[in-house]
Amino acid sequence: MIKALFFDIDGTLVSFRTHSVPASTVRALTAAHESGVRIFISTGRPAPLINNLDPILHLIDGYITVNGAICTVGGQTISRTPIDPEDVRTILGAADRWGVPSLIVGEDRAIVHNHRPIVDQVFGGMLAIKGIDTRTTTEEMLSRPVYQLTPFFDEAQEAAVVPMLRHAESARWCEYFSDVISSEADKGRGMEIIAAHEGISLAECMAFGDGGNDIPILRRAGTGVAMGNAGVTVKAAADYITDNIDAGGVANALRNFGVIQ
Repeated sequence: MIKALFFDIDGTLVSFRTHSVPASTVRALTAAHESGVRIFISTGRPAPLINNLDPILHLIDGYITVNGAICTVGGQTISRTPIDPEDVRTILGAADRWGVPSLIVGEDRAIVHNHRPIVDQVFGGMLAIKGIDTRTTTEEMLSRPVYQLTPFFDEAQEAAVVPMLRHAESARWCEYFSDVISSEADKGRGMEIIAAHEGISLAECMAFGDGGNDIPILRRAGTGVAMGNAGVTVKAAADYITDNIDAGGVANALRNFGVIQ
């Protein structure tokens, strides 16, 4: 019996084409929630940059944000896992050497270090992200815990930096950048923390995703569902492959497993 659903946002709940939650998904999640199933978000986005879930906000019981580095239930933060400050300096030092930008994510804000036009093209265009702080400086951000870095490294640059990290890992779900978080955090670990907090077994959890950073949660959930628009490696990690997000993928999977009628 499925008691909890965990959903990635971009490409899973929110269409890259429309930048909105498909109506079929809204109806499906409403039906699931009304039947007593808990609904959780599992995203690489920090909380201040979640700006596209308005139709389902009232259905959400908790959040795994910044790829598992911060977990909340009912507005209460139950887990925080910051990046080792030395690893932060390593990533930003490489970004400075190569002249590439990086998002720096704290608990209540995110800023861009080394701003370049590509940031606006990807975050403002492809992801329709709003809410990036333009006032806080890098120095101010580094005086507090950092929970995620999103450097615009290409794959070769990422491969060169990762061996230098002591307690952090990099996950790429987009060709333009990778997400760096503590090696003690990922979406799968976030699900484990929330499930334990709520007294739900992992076998009773179903997770949905489409990107590389979703692989840990798809593997650990009792049922891992890859969207039809997911990459090959993501689909290989899942128990079930549903339809594309814009073709009712979420609703179809929930009906297939009897979560909704």
